[in-house]
Amino acid sequence: MPNEGVPPLKVLIVDDSAFNRRSIAEILSTSPTIEIVGRAADGEEALRMVSSLKPDVITLDLEMPKMDGFTFLRILMSRTPVSVIVISSYSQKENVFKALELGALDFVAKPDRYIDPELKSVREELLRKVELARSVRVSAPARREPIVTSPMQKAHSGQAPQNIIAIAASTGGPSALLELFSRLPTKYPHAIVVAQHMPESFTRTFAERLDRRSPLAVSEAKEGDILEAGTAFVCPGRQCLELETSARGMKIRLRAPEPEDRYVPSADAMLHSVARIAGNRAVAVVLTGMGDDGARGAKSIVDAGGTVVVESEATAVVYGMPGAVVRSKLASRSLPLPDLALWLAGL
Repeated sequence: MPNEGVPPLKVLIVDDSAFNRRSIAEILSTSPTIEIVGRAADGEEALRMVSSLKPDVITLDLEMPKMDGFTFLRILMSRTPVSVIVISSYSQKENVFKALELGALDFVAKPDRYIDPELKSVREELLRKVELARSVRVSAPARREPIVTSPMQKAHSGQAPQNIIAIAASTGGPSALLELFSRLPTKYPHAIVVAQHMPESFTRTFAERLDRRSPLAVSEAKEGDILEAGTAFVCPGRQCLELETSARGMKIRLRAPEPEDRYVPSADAMLHSVARIAGNRAVAVVLTGMGDDGARGAKSIVDAGGTVVVESEATAVVYGMPGAVVRSKLASRSLPLPDLALWLAGL
């Protein structure tokens, strides 16, 4: 039974496939705290239903007739921002990140075939992300002009970084990271490593998108990558990123998750490692995200003499991860995202 006094989340399903609408409805109907208030076959129908049904959450397919998911998102977010969970196939990686920039809260990668065990994993993820809408701050996305970088600006410096900046993020993180990376200056003297909770098939595409929007040379991390000034590495999905020392400098080590890794990629594991290798040159940045991944690692950064900065509640889509660091009294600064970007740019 639903929690007494807690109204059910009203969900609108938007998908041009009747089979998909039925499958998503069957999954969501298993939760007593979710109420399906409508199903729409395209963006035009969905906009009409949003006005009359006032849903708390929308599940959205991006490829639809009449009005596609992108146009729907632009209009929805300019009128009445609502939590949107994109339901995407693995072949639509670029589209997913475009949707997140337009204001979607998160995405669920649907399997090619609706069979167990894949379906069980999708069912759990979809229910969890829809329920997350109870604790998120939804607003229209900020308009950003993409920066243009030349190949010369992307050349690796060959210089050792002054500081190692380790960024942890989960729900709401892709858009926040795009904001941060787009504001960093050319010839940045530091190196960055990122642990963003994301499926393995999407991290390379996300790294490429960051690379196009930033003067830094950004890539999905590979075993043995050397950290240089002006470089950034995104941990691959379903792996954990740590640092090691070598004759050439600090290098990346990738490993499979271990039982103590509560989240994957693990921000805690990354921060523990950065603290151990970089010491007082370690800078931890904890952005929006559900849970408390990064709080334990932040303590290691502080104990090593490094700096911990978090995104403030004013801009964090989900205040779970940064809030956990603040409650532990480990953050030296708590800044809204635009100010945090400026602080990193001037570090």
